[in-house]
This record gives sequence, C-alpha cells and structure tokens, in this order.
Amino acid sequence: MIGDPFGDNSAMHKDVNHLSISRGERIDAEIDWTKLKTLHVYDEMENKIMFTDIFKHQKTIIIFTRHFLDFVSKEYVEDIAIIPLEYTQNAGVRLVVIGPAQPKHIKQAFKKLTGLSYSLYVDPEREVYKALGCQDKIATAAVENSKHIKSGFVTGMLSSVWRAMTSGDKEFQGDIQQQGGAFIFGPGDVCHFSHIDQNAADHCPLNDILTRANVMNVSFPKDPRIEIV
Repeated sequence: MIGDPFGDNSAMHKDVNHLSISRGERIDAEIDWTKLKTLHVYDEMENKIMFTDIFKHQKTIIIFTRHFLDFVSKEYVEDIAIIPLEYTQNAGVRLVVIGPAQPKHIKQAFKKLTGLSYSLYVDPEREVYKALGCQDKIATAAVENSKHIKSGFVTGMLSSVWRAMTSGDKEFQGDIQQQGGAFIFGPGDVCHFSHIDQNAADHCPLNDILTRANVMNVSFPKDPRIEIV
C-alpha cells in the first residue's frame, strides 16, 4: 500500500516521484521513479532492458536474489520455478527474477540449475537494486526459519563452495552483500508491495507474494498447501 502523499500539510510538498512504502518495522522502500526510468537490466543476450518497461503494461512480481552461487538463492529460485505458469497467466500477472550476476551467467548455469522458466534478468552493477533502497550488507541468517531453504547451513555452504570450484568460471556470480527483495509493480509507475530482505534467509514467503498479487497459492516442499480437487 502506498501512503497518500497529500495526507497532511507537510506531505503536500513531497515529490510524488519519490514515495516510500511502509512495512511496519521493516525499512521503507524508497521508490524514486525518475531515477528508475533511467536504469536498465540485461537479458542473457546482453540486451539492455529499461527496468520500468518490465511492468509498464502489466502487474509484475519482481524478485531480487542474492548471488547465483549462493545455495539460498538456488533453493529459493527452485521454489519459484515450481509456480505453474498458468497461475500467473490466469491472474494477469508477470513474474520476473533479477540477480546481481553477469548476463552470461543466466543461461550458462542458473536457469538450467534451478529449472526456472520465468524471465531472469541481471543487474550486474546493482544500480536498480540500490535505487530501490534494498540492503547492501553482510548479515547472519537462521536458514531453518525459511519456508524455502531446504538445506542446513553447513551442507548448503558446502554445496555453494563446490559449485564455485566446479563452475569453470573464475568470476564470482554476484556480490555477497546483496540480500534481496520482492516487489509488485505495475501496470505503470505503481508499487503495490515491497519486502526488503534484511539477511540471506529473510526473503518473503512466495505464497505471501502470490496472495498480494491475487495469484493462486502453491504447495512448496516446506510450505505445503491443501489442494481441493
């Protein structure tokens, strides 16, 4: 929900292109539409895509992940891949994932590794990520509290190290300080929902995001839902 910028006298002079979205005790998402309209993300062919064009004509769920070698990112995106395409299509909603890696890392490894069929873009300089006020820090996390991380911390870290050693790529696939976040934008310059991750395991439960976007909920391995036949 976006607060009314004209709700009191002090707010009447607020720039409507720079609004904050309150989430209780969470850090507000600062939405600077003027700046966002100058920023791009990239697809796997290294084509530039204007960020705001992604949700110009359609309500869109946008999820920012951590770096691509992170087991938390891998297991979270594996659950995103479970969401049936017909669920989002029936709701008239698009779903997009954005990571901090280079374009070559999209198809080269991450989409194949996670089985993701939804659009995956990268923000290698993390300009969009930072413009949205997302967290840029090293933070500890209790992975057992996540509805989407299936591995324990030790086994997960070992799998991340193994993938890094066997990837054949000397480049690190993102910045370890990026925590992630989830937004629902569009159509146009509207933000319906924001969740700024405070640590690696603080990602928003996917069914919470789907509910906010009026998309049917999904049964995930750690968040089972009863299906009515």
